[in-house]
Amino acid sequence: MSQETSPDLSKLRIDRQLAPVRSRRRRRWLWLGLLLVALAAGGGWFALQPRALSVQAAPIVVAYPSQQFVVLNATGYVVAQRKASISSKATGRLEWLGVAEGSRVKAGDVIARIDARDVVAQADTAQANVGAAQAALTQARAEETDALAQLKRSQDLLAKGFVSAASVDTAKARADRAVAGVASAKANIAAAESAARNALVAVDYTVIRAPFDGVILSKSANVGDLVTPFSNATDSKGAVVSMADMSTLEVEADVSESSLAKIQVGQPAEIVLDALPGARFRGRISRMVPTIDRAKATVMTKVKFDEIDPRVLPEMSAKVSFLSKEVTPEEQKPLVAVNPAALAQRDGRAVVFVVRDDKAVAVPVTEGAKFSDLVAIAGDVKAGDRAVLRPPETLQTGALVKVVAAK
Repeated sequence: MSQETSPDLSKLRIDRQLAPVRSRRRRRWLWLGLLLVALAAGGGWFALQPRALSVQAAPIVVAYPSQQFVVLNATGYVVAQRKASISSKATGRLEWLGVAEGSRVKAGDVIARIDARDVVAQADTAQANVGAAQAALTQARAEETDALAQLKRSQDLLAKGFVSAASVDTAKARADRAVAGVASAKANIAAAESAARNALVAVDYTVIRAPFDGVILSKSANVGDLVTPFSNATDSKGAVVSMADMSTLEVEADVSESSLAKIQVGQPAEIVLDALPGARFRGRISRMVPTIDRAKATVMTKVKFDEIDPRVLPEMSAKVSFLSKEVTPEEQKPLVAVNPAALAQRDGRAVVFVVRDDKAVAVPVTEGAKFSDLVAIAGDVKAGDRAVLRPPETLQTGALVKVVAAK
């Protein structure tokens, strides 16, 4: 074969520099296609998901019908109007203490005793002096009887001329001394008896008694402590115990002077104690201190309990609601209540839509009394649940909801 007709085999070579470029372009379009498919699938899935309905909600609360009659609120503390720190008028070592915190005592009950050996000895001496004075009176009366008899004999003998007038004068002087001796002996008995009574009072001072019916609040001394009326004495105790008459408990509340026109003596009130939040106590204003606290611009108002509960203790924090009218025990019972706008009708029944796990759940309820801006309900709801306000007609159980703030 000649050179002119032979093929140019060099033109049949493959350009290997162009192959990787085409491969990379194909992979890029492949990934882009997969991304578009994934985005389309995600968008379709998102489009098919149910939409959350934006709603407003109100809490379901525990409310008391009596609160609709409140005209003013105040805070204060429970105090006992009759209380005392019990101490002794005698000085000595406390040898017996018969009460503890919380003990109930009656008026006249013995609370404690002080070592009384010295005053008892003094009382025994005083009683012995009374006996000696009485014996002296007996002797003086015997002397008086003899002296008066001798005077009479002397006077009889003088009338017969057997004795001189001087003898009669001597007998008379003796009789006068005897009469004076009897009077002195009687005075000595009175003085001895007075001293004996004083000694017995000193003995009685060593016995500490309850001045009225009440409860022991605290004790300040223990057996062995030195008790003295002067508590500033070194290593001594003044009051042994403090006590209060629980029947005189009342609430002292400060009322702003600008609100005085809203209250008056005898006005009903409702008392709630921080220690007993589930209990509500009825009371009324018993008196108002007739002066203004200049620093606080308030008036001390005393609110008396209608009935004293044994759980009420002095110094408890209290909230007082002054009412416009008397309330009944039924009006003081707690009720589950909600904003009336949360009530809806479904299938002829009243329901509230409660938000649970971001879903609306229709709960059938029984509508009760209306008070203030709430309505009482009964059903499978509890305080703290959130109820949808003004639920639309299309809202059903299981619908997704999103609670938003009111505009």
